[in-house]
This record gives sequence, C-alpha cells and structure tokens, in this order.
Amino acid sequence: MAQPTPLMPHATASWLVDNTALSFEQIAEFCGLHILEVQAMADDLASSKYTGRDPVHSGELTHEEIARGQANPEYRLKMQKAPVDVSRTKGPRYTPVSKRQDKPDGIAWIIRNHPEISDAQIGKLIGTTRNTINAIRERSHWNIANITPKDPVTLGLCSQRELDAAVARAAKKAGAQQAAEQEAEAEETMAASRRDDREALIEELKAEREAAARLASEAAQEAEAEAWLEAKRAAEAGGA
Repeated sequence: MAQPTPLMPHATASWLVDNTALSFEQIAEFCGLHILEVQAMADDLASSKYTGRDPVHSGELTHEEIARGQANPEYRLKMQKAPVDVSRTKGPRYTPVSKRQDKPDGIAWIIRNHPEISDAQIGKLIGTTRNTINAIRERSHWNIANITPKDPVTLGLCSQRELDAAVARAAKKAGAQQAAEQEAEAEETMAASRRDDREALIEELKAEREAAARLASEAAQEAEAEAWLEAKRAAEAGGA
C-alpha cells in the first residue's frame, strides 16, 4: 500500500527544496509529485509560487528522517504521521486561494477538450458555478481576454483520476442518450413504414373496388344491350 502524501504536497515540496539537501527525486516521491514539478520549483519556473509548509512542524516528517534522506540519496522518506482526511459532504469543492485564479483556465480547457462533460460535472470537478461556466462558454466572462485553456490536473484543481471519472461518466451518459435516440429513430422509421404499408393497402383495395365497379357497370351495360337486341329481334319476328 502506498504511503499517503502530505496534506499540502506542493507547499511541502517547496519547503523541502528551500530548507533541505534532499534530492528532487526524494522530494517528488514523498510529496506525490512529478520530479519536473520539483525541478521547476527549484528553478523558480513554476507558474504558481507556493508558500512553504514545514512538514516537521506538522509532524509528517522529523529532522532525523530528513537527515537520513540527506545522507543517502537512495533513501525514501517515510511519512511519520499521516495527515487527517477532511471529508466534505456539502458545498462546492474547496480550492486554495492561490489556485482560484486558475479556475477559468481549467474550465476553458474542459469546455474545449471535453464538451461532453455537463456543467454540473464541471462545477463539481472544479468547484465553480454554472454562471461562471456559461460566461466562459459564451465568452462573456469579464476576464475572457486573459483566459487560456489549461489542463486542470496540471493546475492542481483536480486529480487525473477525478477528471478521468468525469469523462467516463459523461461518455457513458452520451452513449446511453445516443442509443435512446437511435432507438427512437428506429421506432419512428418502423411507424412510418407501417403507415406507408397501410396507405399502400388502402390504395390497392380502393383500386380493386373501382375495378370491380367498372366491371359491374360494363356487365350491366352489356346485359342491357343484349336485352334490347333480343327485344328488337322478337319485334321484327312478330311483324313478319
């Protein structure tokens, strides 16, 4: 089982970079980050500047554990006291103040790359409102000129697992909706076909009735002509 990461991994990594001689790989593994993220912090290239968080003060590390790591670059730091999970059952996702200005960029990225994700899902994933999402989608947001689509995972607004789950749910819903639409279309086609067959049958029966009526009329006319002819013959025979 993998050990838990610090409560604030980026801030903890920033503190370890500035205050220890641990390798970037050691810091990255302990904080659950990519080594390039740690490298960017050390080189001041990170897009967001983090206020360092002392893991010794929080009890997540000890000075002795840090010393072991500094003495052996192959040593993997061990979490001394796992952070307490804080569960939130109501309200939007909490986003640190330092990350809130990145929300519009994350929203724009999802709208552009995953249009199948609903506004409700985006709101839950990023921790924002429908009004903000609509404003970005309709390009009426007050800061739209400065919004650049960026991966919300890279921005730290959500995890890759959460994003993948949202994409999967949206795809499943879209698939179910497409299947329902196809079924409705098939039913409508069948109904139209039945209507066409019924109308064709009615036309066939109508044609048969008209043909029978014509035959009956012709037969009556022939019978009437035959009767007239017989009467004429009889009259001529009587006169003779």
